[in-house]
Amino acid sequence: MTDNARDRPDEGSISDSPSGHGGSGAADDTDAAGDGRPAPGEVPPQSRPEPKSSRLAFLREIAIVLVVALGISFLVKSFLVQPFSIPSPSMENTLLVGDRILVSKFTPQHSQLHRGDVVVFSRPTAWGVTPTNPNLLKRVVKDGLVGVGVLPGGQDHLVKRLIGLPGDRVKCCTNGNKLTINGQPITESYLPPGEKSSDGPEATFDIVVPPGKIWVMGDNRANSADSRVHNDDGKGVNGTVPMADVTGQVVAVAWPISRIGALPSDVAVFANVPKPKP
Repeated sequence: MTDNARDRPDEGSISDSPSGHGGSGAADDTDAAGDGRPAPGEVPPQSRPEPKSSRLAFLREIAIVLVVALGISFLVKSFLVQPFSIPSPSMENTLLVGDRILVSKFTPQHSQLHRGDVVVFSRPTAWGVTPTNPNLLKRVVKDGLVGVGVLPGGQDHLVKRLIGLPGDRVKCCTNGNKLTINGQPITESYLPPGEKSSDGPEATFDIVVPPGKIWVMGDNRANSADSRVHNDDGKGVNGTVPMADVTGQVVAVAWPISRIGALPSDVAVFANVPKPKP
């Protein structure tokens, strides 16, 4: 008599048959791989996220990146460097129309101003009102972008060279067409070729810079509405710029590519100027 029990696989054992007799093949393959995992060779089903959730996540990431970028830009603009654009030829050939410049806000907040510095300042009240864009919406948007440092400023700011510090006596000009500061003639090497210190409007003056103010002039003397033009009283009171209105010192040209570089220092021109008399 034959023992049929020895000829049958034990209950619950895995069949060696490739066809999986008794309906146990598919179930047993799944169990071999683990609960919920595909069997060897089986392509796992692809889980597709909901399109709406994916778009919302993408938009959220974009918003976070923009907020962080604007925050960093605002901090840099507020405490370190602010970009400006040059709209006029008054500082040629040092700065050209269309140049994008970088202005260090450490000066004068954290370091002293010096004669020869090229500075950006808010238009003084005595110099008149800045023309505004008649389109209110465009003006608000632009002012907002300038405020966070995305767009360069420029409309209500001016850029000139610092010639006289508080207490300095600035006079134009000697018989050799040179400025004198505290009696010392200076050779202005930064002027365009052929330009003289006495060129331009209101060329003759003799003033003492009031306390807390600076006397500024454009390098393009023949085409610069600077302290000379606004010296209505002839004493340097209205023509000078309050130091509190100085945004900072121009340190570099950032655009166009052909002009990228640090702005040359011209403080050596004033090296022999003595201190103002008390």
